[in-house]
Amino acid sequence: MMERLTRVKFTNLDKVMYPRLRVTKTQVIEHYIKLAPRMLEFLRGRIVVTTRFPDGIDGEGFYEKDTPRGTPEWVETFKRYSETADREINYIICNDLDTLLWLANLAALEIHIALSKAEAYEEPDIVLFDLDPERPAGFSEAAEVALSLKDKLNALGFKVFVKTSGKKGLHVTMPIERGYSFHQTREFVHQFGRHLSRENPMVVSERSQSQEPGKIYIDYLQNSSGRTMICPYSLRAEEGATVSTPLHWGELKGLDPEKLNVFSVSKRKKDPWDGFWEERQRLEVG
Repeated sequence: MMERLTRVKFTNLDKVMYPRLRVTKTQVIEHYIKLAPRMLEFLRGRIVVTTRFPDGIDGEGFYEKDTPRGTPEWVETFKRYSETADREINYIICNDLDTLLWLANLAALEIHIALSKAEAYEEPDIVLFDLDPERPAGFSEAAEVALSLKDKLNALGFKVFVKTSGKKGLHVTMPIERGYSFHQTREFVHQFGRHLSRENPMVVSERSQSQEPGKIYIDYLQNSSGRTMICPYSLRAEEGATVSTPLHWGELKGLDPEKLNVFSVSKRKKDPWDGFWEERQRLEVG
């Protein structure tokens, strides 16, 4: 039935991707079909990097930037030299449902996006505050820091959005106008991290402190050229088949992120990030 709707030739649909919950590749594909309208708002025009698990999450997984062998001609790509790899990489750009389903069929359980469009690769249009708790700190502590960060940014005239990372942390994001460099967005996040760390001993903003027990690290370095963010509504390669889920700010307190998974997220009727791109902002303090 699915193949009548797409150019993708599906394979191994009964393959179990998440053994604990017995989630099959068919269910992974169905998740992406249901969430495609929301995901494509963030995928279009951006390079994607995937984490693939052909034999499910209990098998060997790998991070993939380059287009794999056998990539169909209709998949759009973007070629760019990578300093870290010291070669040109042919990145995938996921502009349509067919490409998204092709990625799902490749067992690309995680789909990561660049913080800029390919056409303006060095000009980010998303600012990312990546809040990463270190045990014994957990999601509730990260939520406390996220709410504090929101209050401070709101007070300066900025509108921010929040989503689960799909793992233990949170992503606080801002859509911005083009014209800024990654150096500028990175410094913007770093300075806010430093400010919060002076007020809240639980917060750290330097990489050297990121592994300290009980701390919430604001990873400003994610705002660098070539770095990526897990796409809103992407699955994660976690036992609970969790999803990086956009939230309303009022949902944060008391939330159990483990319940936001392949079974539940597609049933959420309202998209908390609806209208995200209509809120592009300048970084100057108003």
